[in-house]
Parts: sequence; structure tokens; C-alpha cells
Amino acid sequence: MDAFLSGRPCLDLTTTLRVRHREQPVETLRTPADLGAWIAASGLCEAPVEVDAGGLRRARALREAVYRIGHPAGAPAPDDVAALNAAASRPPLVPRLVDGTVYRSGGLDAVLSTLARDAIDLFGGPHAARVRECAHPDCSRLFLDVSHAGRRRWCGMAACGNKAKSAAYRRRQEQP
Repeated sequence: MDAFLSGRPCLDLTTTLRVRHREQPVETLRTPADLGAWIAASGLCEAPVEVDAGGLRRARALREAVYRIGHPAGAPAPDDVAALNAAASRPPLVPRLVDGTVYRSGGLDAVLSTLARDAIDLFGGPHAARVRECAHPDCSRLFLDVSHAGRRRWCGMAACGNKAKSAAYRRRQEQP
């Protein structure tokens, strides 16, 4: 699923609000059921997670704090760091090893704590400077650039990279 291209679960959460730089961003977490479906698709935990309206608000607030902290253009605001730390202070998902496979379980607060802890690990670690925003004009996805040279421009070649390269090729062909 293209919703999980960012390289880290916390960055994948930020992509649930798409084309942020547009006047009308696209909210994919419109209902509690949407958040529940995103959590299931993410593979964060093995069982469905119950989400209510308050849980949806908490998830969106965490998403926005992670986005603002992770966006390459700015310094983290103290309120966003406090929100991230508060979410991480809750118990995370509980891992279990079954036949060599890790399964995680817990409720929504455990999912949010796990995502917040992932963000703390990323933004407080050596890869923080490798968080990028996709260069495609129709994408605002944050992603972790794990390329050797550290010069990746797009969240993924299959979508944004190919579109950008095709558009540039067409522009070059149209010029006399």
C-alpha cells in the first residue's frame, strides 16, 4: 500500500493528511473507523483497535505534532515536543514472539505511544537530518532518506519520482 512508503511508522502517520501545502489538504482520517483501518493496514498490531471520536482527535493531534517536529524547514515547538513526550509516556504496544514472528497487541493509547516513541527515536537519533519532504508538487509526504548519498528527492520512484521525471521530459520535448 502506498500509504506506508515513509520508512518509519511515525512518518507514515503524517501522510494521513495529504497535499498539506494546498488550500484544501486531503484528510484520510475522517472517522474513527478510518483510523482503525489505517492502524490495521499499518501492521502495528495484530488485532483491530477500537477508536472513538476522542481517540481520533488524539491521533490527529499526535500526527500534526510529529509532522511539525519532523518537517525539515523548522525547529520543533515546545508544545509539539510536550505533546510527543506525553503520548510516549503511556505504555506502548506489547510485543510477543510466536514462531519467529513478532506480534504486537494493545489499545489505541498503546498504538499512539508506540508511534510517539518511534518519532522520539527518529528525531533524537542520527537519522533526524535525513527526514525529507517529497519534492513532487502534489505530495507533501515526509520520508526517511536512507539512500547512500542522502540526496533522495521523492517519497518513492513508483509514484512521485516517475511522475516528476515524466513531466520534466514532456517539458523538455515541448521546447523548440
